[in-house]
Amino acid sequence: MISTHILDTALGRPASSVLVSLYDQNGQRLAQAQTDQDGRIKDFGYSDFKAQHYSLEFETASYFEKQSCATFFPKAVIHFSIVDPEQHYHIPLLISPYAYSTYRGS
Repeated sequence: MISTHILDTALGRPASSVLVSLYDQNGQRLAQAQTDQDGRIKDFGYSDFKAQHYSLEFETASYFEKQSCATFFPKAVIHFSIVDPEQHYHIPLLISPYAYSTYRGS
C-alpha cells in the first residue's frame, strides 16, 4: 500500500485538496486521489503492486493558486522503488512556494 501526506511548510499546515496521481515505471497512471483536510491520502485504492519503480505526481500549482501565492514548482514528482510489495510505503511531501522535499515515512 502507498500513502502520502503533504505539509505546507510556509503556512505550517496540511495541504488539502491536492490532486495526486500514481504512475508505474512505464508512465501508466494507476490511480488518482485528492488529499483530505489533513493533507493525507491514506490509500489510493490500488493494490496490484509489483517490485518495480513508481512515481507520485503532485499537482501543486492549483493548491498555491488557492492560497493566492505564486510557485516555482507547478508539480512535484517523486520517483521511488518498491522492493517488497507487501510493505506499506508512506511518502510524505513538504512544500513551500519555492521548494519541496520528501523522505520515506512510516
